Amino acid sequence: MDFETFKEELREDVKRALEEKTDSEYSVELHTQEKMNETYDALTIKPEDSEIGVSLNTDSLYKAYSDGMDYDRIVSETVGRAESALANRPDFNIDAFKDYDKMKETLAMEVVSAERNADLLETVPHKNMEDMAVVYRFVVSTDVGETGSVLVTNKMLDQYGITPEQLHADAMKNAPEVRPMEIKGMGEVLAEQMGIEDVEMLGLAIPPEQDQMLVASVKGNVHGAGVLAYEDFMDKASDRVGGSFFILPSSIHEVLIIPDNGQFDLKSLENMVREVNATTVDPVDKLTDNVYHYDAQDKVFELGEKFVERQNQKEQETIKDEDVIDDLESFLDAEDTPEKKPEDRASVFDKLDAAKEKAATQPVKDAVNKAKEHGGPSIG
Repeated sequence: MDFETFKEELREDVKRALEEKTDSEYSVELHTQEKMNETYDALTIKPEDSEIGVSLNTDSLYKAYSDGMDYDRIVSETVGRAESALANRPDFNIDAFKDYDKMKETLAMEVVSAERNADLLETVPHKNMEDMAVVYRFVVSTDVGETGSVLVTNKMLDQYGITPEQLHADAMKNAPEVRPMEIKGMGEVLAEQMGIEDVEMLGLAIPPEQDQMLVASVKGNVHGAGVLAYEDFMDKASDRVGGSFFILPSSIHEVLIIPDNGQFDLKSLENMVREVNATTVDPVDKLTDNVYHYDAQDKVFELGEKFVERQNQKEQETIKDEDVIDDLESFLDAEDTPEKKPEDRASVFDKLDAAKEKAATQPVKDAVNKAKEHGGPSIG
């Protein structure tokens, strides 16, 4: 059967099987589930006496059917998964959820790709950060200590009667408390993943000033790339590495910090990110393929390519300034020469004017020369 027929029959059969098995009534509906970094057709199952349900991916269920799994088995397993998910779903306090003054204290921030989530971003409050977007979540706990999160939508803001600006200000204040920032050396992270408390046992005890790769995330490592939006993140990371640094988007859960000390160039870092994203990172967890840079001196966070362009422009301006200074120094040296005649000295001012004119027209000449190099139209 085709996908549309499969979804409709699955909806009817799962509803019937659940109600027969539990002797309760359920709402089972089909809809498109939009989440950050993924969109899929979902089967949403909710007990009639509950405001909270679960959603199961029908795309993956149809793939299993297309790969040869028996349809009755798919129905049976779907019913089992639904029962398990419903039994373990977070028990939200709905009344508290309607009170923004209480919910704002649970605000956290997540950073995602603006391009990959363009459609969903139209429905949620967000703040642009280069080619990424900062979105907001309420982090909620269950009675058994488990946590989950709810994406804040434009509709919620309307119901709360607050502005996106107020939401952002509250998130900037509370997110660092809800999800504390962590910046660790790569050796420390590897030791933790291997269950080893003493980094020295791995031979990875590297002094902080020699760390060439740091990992930034949040406690629990969930949506840890959100630390990029924290007010003090850039300064703390800069203090840790001793200056400017590159940022590699490892995933939506963490980012890597590489000191800008001349040992790495932008192109090699970009190639590294793209290769890892293509071969290792789950598409659902992917942030972007770009590398970012923080200029500790100018206090600027930007795409790596923008940083390189800005540095090149600075160098060109410095070269031009040095050329003018050299010209002026040579003119002044000439005027100090004893044998200089009065009529010759008058020409110093003419040369000074010429130097000013040279500095003013140099950008135009540069543009002309660039146009010629690229086969553009010639001028005069």
